[in-house]
Amino acid sequence: MSRSFITVTEELHDYVVAHGTPPGELELDLAAETQRATGRAAGMQIEPEYAALLTMLTRLVHARHAVEVGTFTGMSSLAIGRGLAEGGRLVCFDISDEYTSIARRFWQRAGLADKIELRLGPAVEGLAALPDEPYLDLAFIDADKESYGAYWDALVPRMRSGGMLVVDNVLWSGRVLDEHPKDASTASLIDFNAKAAADPRVDVVMLPFSDGVTLARKR
Repeated sequence: MSRSFITVTEELHDYVVAHGTPPGELELDLAAETQRATGRAAGMQIEPEYAALLTMLTRLVHARHAVEVGTFTGMSSLAIGRGLAEGGRLVCFDISDEYTSIARRFWQRAGLADKIELRLGPAVEGLAALPDEPYLDLAFIDADKESYGAYWDALVPRMRSGGMLVVDNVLWSGRVLDEHPKDASTASLIDFNAKAAADPRVDVVMLPFSDGVTLARKR
């Protein structure tokens, strides 16, 4: 079994982006607006190839019911919204009115405002208020790392058979290898990764993509 890996340089990353579905004008505008408005926090925004992956996954599962935990300025919700099936709807949970105000403007520009609902407030409480039945086709988790386990516990029972969970930042810049983690986020991610891998309700693959992405398919 091969264990060889390639180092993704800036030039190689540009090559990857150039040889997939390219980001549109709206995505480029959103990336620029996020950089201007949030400064260093813009690093929380997903990459163009990540957005393309989310759109593809949304289409592959023919998602009509989707949930996002952690919206920031809206790149991931824009990607999921573009992939929704006819009549589909995405519910987004976030705590920042400032950042999501940017997202709302871009949803409007994309013609997706009627497909995306934003619920401001703690996501754990918001998820608990969702229908208590397995109806979700897609869920994306990209929020506070200490709550990943709680989000997972709320979402997995609500996923339909064949539904897909996508979880971001599961490698945490490699800090998940720390035997004695020095911060709560790292410790929580280590616990979460073990929890997800051992969950008999899902099939799981962790990808060394971006900052680490876990894909989990509900059995």
